[in-house]
Amino acid sequence: MTQSGVREDGTRRGVRHEPVPDENEPTDTRSPDGAGTPAAGAQTPGRAAAAGGSKTPGRAAPAGGSKSSGQEGTSGPGAVSPDGDTDGGGAGHNGLGGGRRRGGRPPRRRRALKWSAVVLAVLILGTAGTGYFYYRHLNGNIKKDALNLGDNKVAAPTPNAAGQTPLNILLIGSDARDTEENQKLGGARETFGATPLADVQMLLHLSADRTNMSVISMPRDTLVKIPKCTDPDDGKVYAATQGRTMTNQSLGHGGPGCTVATWQELTGIHIDHFIMVDFAGVVSMADAVGGVPVCVDANIHSRTSDGKGSGLKLEKGTSYIQGEQALQWLRTRYGFEDGSDLARAKAQHMYMNAMVRQLRENATLSSPNKLRRLAEEATRAMTVDPGLDTVRKLYDLSTELRKVEPKRITMTTMPNRYVGARVEPTEDAEQLFRLVREDIALDGKDKTKKAEEKASTDPAAADDEIAVQVRNGTRTDTLAPASGRASTVAGLLKEEGFTEAVADTDGSWSEDRTVVRYPSADLEGDAQRVAEALGIPLSSVKRSTDVSGITLVVGADWRTGTDYKAPKRNDRTPKSADALNGADDKACMHVNPGFTW
Repeated sequence: MTQSGVREDGTRRGVRHEPVPDENEPTDTRSPDGAGTPAAGAQTPGRAAAAGGSKTPGRAAPAGGSKSSGQEGTSGPGAVSPDGDTDGGGAGHNGLGGGRRRGGRPPRRRRALKWSAVVLAVLILGTAGTGYFYYRHLNGNIKKDALNLGDNKVAAPTPNAAGQTPLNILLIGSDARDTEENQKLGGARETFGATPLADVQMLLHLSADRTNMSVISMPRDTLVKIPKCTDPDDGKVYAATQGRTMTNQSLGHGGPGCTVATWQELTGIHIDHFIMVDFAGVVSMADAVGGVPVCVDANIHSRTSDGKGSGLKLEKGTSYIQGEQALQWLRTRYGFEDGSDLARAKAQHMYMNAMVRQLRENATLSSPNKLRRLAEEATRAMTVDPGLDTVRKLYDLSTELRKVEPKRITMTTMPNRYVGARVEPTEDAEQLFRLVREDIALDGKDKTKKAEEKASTDPAAADDEIAVQVRNGTRTDTLAPASGRASTVAGLLKEEGFTEAVADTDGSWSEDRTVVRYPSADLEGDAQRVAEALGIPLSSVKRSTDVSGITLVVGADWRTGTDYKAPKRNDRTPKSADALNGADDKACMHVNPGFTW
């Protein structure tokens, strides 16, 4: 570890954060002025040093030992966070916030941030021609942090027939108020240096064949179980939450790598990279691209009689916004639709789509000086994992992203239902996660893509030599597990000659569809042979590091009987995901009549 706070591997050391309480415990509140969504492209290092100490880039130290306020903000219509969230304030579901522990984070428009940063790098390398030293300078702007702080890993998806694999990037917006600039933009002076929250979380999925892109936003107050995370800087262990707590608190459990671990635990989706941005970044990057077009169906002024709201004031129709006005748009909750954070997420999706179109179409970006400015703003705004820690790596990523036309980009919000003032994922959310796991386009245009029934090239062993563990995963949210299913199916396998099949009755599992999992490539043929013997489709045979041997989980689709009948596949994007197409330039936010002028 060097005196500058940077490890030999390039990652930055950080400060400790207090554990975050679960949903049953009271939490400290903050952000009385409702500092809003994390801005994309924050310029700050993302973390302020503890009082009296030298600053450490990338993570805000707790001020006076204050705890994360994770419970601020609600999804409910007109809901006001305990801290007085002025407009979805402090850490709006999809707000763009200041850099967290480890630097800037992506704003709610994950795509905006991501594309801004990535395209910026592409353009710089491709056309700015500023030379090696400037390249090193830009690399020095970029902050990095560990990718995954959890113990459990999700196996990378199997390559398609062409050897291609999808890319999943988690965009995180931090609400840190760790610099004067972020303080000014976000307000809430008393929260300076407090543990930041991951108030914007968007998963960007780039298909294996690079023909389409899907984005899933998760509301900031989604109740989840945060897994055990270990801070690589100081070795501090954050125990897994006993109950469910707001997902935005995951950032305070060691850094963005714990937010990645939380997403993987919830969705089962392998995440390749993350990009995190803060408040100042959204402002600076919106300026750099010359403004972004947005639309409202009536005059709007986001301000309540008691002073809450983002302050956004626009006339009916389309306006080009940049600077602080862009941040206001991203933060606005009071004035859009029902005043919920879900409406704010929709506004963020519109902004991100518009920004992508601007980056593709804006001819002014051909100016080397403007490209250079965009490169500066984007690189200073970001904290990334080691896999994206140079301009060259960002350039390569942007090259892949730019292969997708706006018309094949689909923005969605994780389907959810209210639990008091918070939300939780629904069955439709699992459907959305499955589509991403299986690399199925959310726009429904993958007409030729079918569930792959590709037989393994690895020959199976003799049936009586294949060890199989059978689990009862028939439990659902509304139904208790069907009694004896593991023993029954294990018996069926023995009748088929799999004498090494045994029932695992020590645990409790839940699986929508019956699945056969195997841990390594040398067992793929054996796993497929087990599926074949029971009439289970090969598309339900999955490689997973969660098992140590071939494991058959009897799902809720096989609660009775001895003959398995695979349910008809439904690969449609749920209506509750509120999908928005990236080429839709007619989308317009509905203004609540109470906020017109």
